[in-house]
Amino acid sequence: MYYKSISKYFLRLIVCFFLINQTACTEKQSLAAAQNLTIAEGFENPIGFYENSPTFSWILPNKDGIKSQFAYQIVVASDPDLLPDQPDLWDSKKQNTDQSTWIKYKGSTLKSRQKVYWQIRYWDQNGEASEWSTLQNFELGLLKNSDWNAKWVGLNTAKDSIRGRGNVLIHKPQYLRKEFKLSKTISSARLYITAKGVFDVSINGKNVSDDVMSPGFTTYDKRIETLTYDVTDLIESNHNTIGVELASGWHSGRLLWGITPWNNTISPKILCQLEINMTDGSKEIITSDNSWKGTTNGPIQFSEIYDGEIYNSNLEMPKWSQNSFDDKNWINVEVANLEDHIALEPKRHSTVKNKIALSPKEITKKNGTVIFDLKQNMVGVPKVKVPMKKGDTLEIRFAEMLSPDGSFYTKNYRSAKSTDYYIAAKDGFIEYMPKFTFHGFRYIELSGFDTSKEPTKDWATGIVQYSDFDDNGTFTSSNDKLNQLQSNIVWGLRGNFFDIPTDCPQRDERLGWTGDAQVFGPTSMFNADVYKFWASWLQSVKEAQFENGGIPWTVPDARGNKIGSSGWGDVCTIIPWKIYMRTGDRSILEENFEMMEEWLKYHKLKSKDNISNMMSFSDWLQPYPENGDNRGDTSLNLIGTAFYAHSAKLTSKSAAVLGRIEEQKKYEEIYKTVAKSFEKTFFNESGKVKAVTSTQTSYLLALAFDLLSEDKKENAKKFLLEEINNADDHLRTGFLGTPLLSEVLDETGETNMMYKLLFNETYPSWFYSINQGATTIWERWNSYSKEEGFNPQNMNSLNHYAYGAIGEWMYERIAGISPLEAGYKVIKIAPVPNTDYLTNASASLHTPFGMVSNSWKISNDQFKMETQIPPNTTAKIIIPKIGTEELAVNDQKLAAIKEIKLLSTGDDFIEIMVQPGTYNFLTPYNQDK
Repeated sequence: MYYKSISKYFLRLIVCFFLINQTACTEKQSLAAAQNLTIAEGFENPIGFYENSPTFSWILPNKDGIKSQFAYQIVVASDPDLLPDQPDLWDSKKQNTDQSTWIKYKGSTLKSRQKVYWQIRYWDQNGEASEWSTLQNFELGLLKNSDWNAKWVGLNTAKDSIRGRGNVLIHKPQYLRKEFKLSKTISSARLYITAKGVFDVSINGKNVSDDVMSPGFTTYDKRIETLTYDVTDLIESNHNTIGVELASGWHSGRLLWGITPWNNTISPKILCQLEINMTDGSKEIITSDNSWKGTTNGPIQFSEIYDGEIYNSNLEMPKWSQNSFDDKNWINVEVANLEDHIALEPKRHSTVKNKIALSPKEITKKNGTVIFDLKQNMVGVPKVKVPMKKGDTLEIRFAEMLSPDGSFYTKNYRSAKSTDYYIAAKDGFIEYMPKFTFHGFRYIELSGFDTSKEPTKDWATGIVQYSDFDDNGTFTSSNDKLNQLQSNIVWGLRGNFFDIPTDCPQRDERLGWTGDAQVFGPTSMFNADVYKFWASWLQSVKEAQFENGGIPWTVPDARGNKIGSSGWGDVCTIIPWKIYMRTGDRSILEENFEMMEEWLKYHKLKSKDNISNMMSFSDWLQPYPENGDNRGDTSLNLIGTAFYAHSAKLTSKSAAVLGRIEEQKKYEEIYKTVAKSFEKTFFNESGKVKAVTSTQTSYLLALAFDLLSEDKKENAKKFLLEEINNADDHLRTGFLGTPLLSEVLDETGETNMMYKLLFNETYPSWFYSINQGATTIWERWNSYSKEEGFNPQNMNSLNHYAYGAIGEWMYERIAGISPLEAGYKVIKIAPVPNTDYLTNASASLHTPFGMVSNSWKISNDQFKMETQIPPNTTAKIIIPKIGTEELAVNDQKLAAIKEIKLLSTGDDFIEIMVQPGTYNFLTPYNQDK
């Protein structure tokens, strides 16, 4: 028996050895691990995450001959030691698919506070396995209201009845604190916190984060975002203190209309829950309750978004958020219960941060003041370090431009005072940076400093603030003004992506105007990693939707008049579709599909016989309007009907992606029906606009949204060109028409005309503002001119991104990078050069699959292009202007490269399909041919 047992034992060893070696041969893990692992809309190892069923994405390394993915495996566990071999939450098993983005978690249900670990491996096109990726993790925040034991706390600042502009209640900033003791050794600690208002929090005198204006701006009557911080290193074993500074922010401050769905008279409050895990397994929870104390007698005496901040250093309270502080003169806070109808949910996009520091390029002394010129219109706050005398007040003013006499131009700020004050408690240099406000400016003016000292450039720095996203794409060319336009687009994005997509950052507005957002969305997606930003804002749009399906003019809704606008409310169909095309993530359509359907009901409600009579801001700020109206000359009925059809078409396409066949047919039929009514009502048999004013935008809408029958399209194109020619080959379009110009002219073969419109230097044009000194996109084509000065209109923002929508054409047609299939799974590289304006251009873009880039140059009658295509994609490349000689690719003839498939050729192009890799193209090029 003994020998039999030994024989069986050795037999098992031999079998195991054989199986192990067999598996090792089959699953040889020699390929580099996957990179850029993220969850949901691009989060990397987040804490306080908002979603308990996220999606997973990764990028294949661009090395080792990896072309595509054959299969993947995801493993998810509650403990890092369980991976990769013993995942207790989910094991996807080996999935034979090339999908490497937006893969839905299908494991055990995840709960609030849970920390989750995950890894992936992939198999390439040859069936060879990769190494396991580095260990990734995410930690969930408090997902529902019932997770909170804390109460809303704060001081009754409404009782002071301080009234500001528009008789709006002004709440004094609060300082709140809580002391507590611990008797055990801690292992970890999480601070869950939010506010009705904006806050900054510290523990034991140390800042918890570098976030700005948290928690941000949401539909406060429906949802308030919460934040989670790892504060393990800040907690001490014995005595501790939490300190919170609290100001009005958007929630309790004044907004443009002064009337909001939420109540400005409610004093700002915080909600705070500190959860501490001990090494012995026990847990302590410190919550905001009636034991907290507060005061309004701290150094920040006034803080408003529009009007600025007042800081009195005589009222500083050293160590107020530390244990040694005596708070006997502070008062107990008021307490309020959580509201069931207001959801507390983890913040689903990045907080605002201090992103860039701009040093002044010039300083000028004028009438006892000193002006610092940053040479760049920006958004954020100043950081000043100036000499002062005790009792003096430093006044800090801002302007986007100077008047001809060198004085500050602030008329366009309207009622926004946009001024900060610092009151000195002693002689010497002071350092100050406002905390609960932000400004739009290029110039900083200081007065009230110690005039015996000579000003230097280091007295002031511009701290650029915006939501914490990274750059996503690049664009450059041989034309300096086009490069400046790209810079203006990027700075307009930075300036107006301040927690929400704002219309402007400087005046008494700064609201999430839906029309501006829908036209600029695609351009922003190229330039910055803003998927999570848009997804979060769309949630606010959905929450703000009226019961009848209408979408507010601004989101969050800052006016409450329950009226929608065509072209503005259509953001709810346009942005989800545009995001889907650039990401390939179906969830953005799933999450917003019901909102799209409800919006179509509103379109129907505001239509008669399929012709819209919806209120509309129309083609906002069209130049040279015959009617003298900011809304331009294009019929609001034509605009509304066009967008009704377009939204129906996009909803139908979204239904098709989601596999909703019945809805697809339903909305396709609505699109066709409305399009027929549009054509019959607004166009005659020859394809010319009838019954309403003929404008460039009327033809652009008809052609861009495919609303005309084939027999009318060609004539409509001709009439569009007539409208452009009648305008001396200049645009006559506003917010709605301008983004469609490039699309329509490109599709009709009039790319040269689009080049001309883009490169025009006289009003109205993009280069016109650049010639006047613009460093951002302006609200009006003529916000300022060197000859005539500032536009006298009341509404004249010098940082307003809508017309930056031209960037989409610059990247997709000048540089030539666009998605042929959703998410850039199939990429189109099709630059359209024009040597009358450019000799080279290049762009790069981080797609969901990795970096794609394209650069071209024309010199000595040769066209050179270098293209990089990331793994797990393919690309259709169209090479322009083929000469008599054969195209050379990587110094070889095209026919010699097996990885390239010839699709078609023409007199002036060659079309090929390529696999991932880097390609150098060379061909004769003669534009005059």
